[in-house]
Amino acid sequence: MQSVVTFEKPLPHLSLADWDARLFGLRVTSDTRRADAFDLRYSAYQLRNETRIKTEWDGYHNNNRLRSRVYEIEQWRSTLQELMDLLDREMTSLKDEKASTERELEQLNLPLLVTSECLSNRDGRRSTELTYDLADTELKKELCVTESNKKLLIDRCQSAWEKINKLEVVKFKLQLDLNDKNEALQIDKDMLNLSKESANITYKTDSLKTPARMLTYQQWLEKCEATKNMAVSELQDTLRLRESLFVARGRARNALRAQTDVTNYMLRRRIYETQRARNELQWQKMKMAENMDKLATELKTMGEQFADKINSLKVAETRLETRGYRPGNELAADEADIGLKEEVRSLRETIRQLQEKLDCAKATYNALEATSIKIEIDLNDKNQSLETDTCALEMREALEPKKADGTDKNLILANISNEVPKPA
Repeated sequence: MQSVVTFEKPLPHLSLADWDARLFGLRVTSDTRRADAFDLRYSAYQLRNETRIKTEWDGYHNNNRLRSRVYEIEQWRSTLQELMDLLDREMTSLKDEKASTERELEQLNLPLLVTSECLSNRDGRRSTELTYDLADTELKKELCVTESNKKLLIDRCQSAWEKINKLEVVKFKLQLDLNDKNEALQIDKDMLNLSKESANITYKTDSLKTPARMLTYQQWLEKCEATKNMAVSELQDTLRLRESLFVARGRARNALRAQTDVTNYMLRRRIYETQRARNELQWQKMKMAENMDKLATELKTMGEQFADKINSLKVAETRLETRGYRPGNELAADEADIGLKEEVRSLRETIRQLQEKLDCAKATYNALEATSIKIEIDLNDKNQSLETDTCALEMREALEPKKADGTDKNLILANISNEVPKPA
């Protein structure tokens, strides 16, 4: 009989061998799991280190690439900005040269007006003074030179206007490129400053996609070089055009100045020749007047002589006629009759000679008077021509450059006249 009652679970019990086997299995499993965990921790540690190092180096290299890209874009931006500043200065200088050329072109209106007015006034000369002289030829040459200068300056102004428009297009393209580079530079700087602690980082959908309009680096570099070369080429062309504008103004000014001097010289020479011809005509007129006075006196004397001879002839003929009535034997051809007849014949011959001489003297006097009238008309024409040429020469004084004093000359020679303030 048992003193203690024991109870067992109604479950199968393991044998000691099974218990040992189960314990061994748990030990092996634990060792395996710990080994796997160790391998996993080691590989995870290795992976963490490798990925951290790779990420840091990738980030470092990409930061360097971004810094290099920022530096390269800044260099290109600086280059394009310098070209933009040069372009602005060249455009301003070209506009100033164009304005100077336009002012020079406007100043040609005065020579054209003066030259045409001189030609019109000289065309008002009368009679024989209306000649194609050297002054007239030089005035027409001056008109042609002025028109040629005007056409040259107009062509240069047109070229400058076209170049300014082209420069505006180049400036617009440069400004677009500069704006793009400024925006790209700002984006790259923002991305360079971006870090893991930044607040605006998120997952992006399809971040590896390539934009359709993306260029290769070589294409981008070629486009930058092309923009730079375009601006440099236009700047060189603008410089040459500015020089051509300056040269054209100087050439036009010198050509007109030379032609003006020649025309003024020919006008003064023509005035001198006209004055000499007028003085000669005045002397001829004075001598003609003297000869006409002497011839008029001679005509008066000859008229008196002619009247005296007529009276003498009348006396002689009356004597002959009366003596023809003598009566009877008294009607004889005596010496008195012979002498009276000889006297009548002599007086008639004398009267005939005097009549011829009177007619010749009157014709000469009339010729002298007609010549004197022609001289007077020609003298009036020469006086009018002289007044016309003198007036033309006075009109052309407006074409003479103003004489500058010593200070003004120094300012002009030093090319700083524009920097000196104008007096109030």
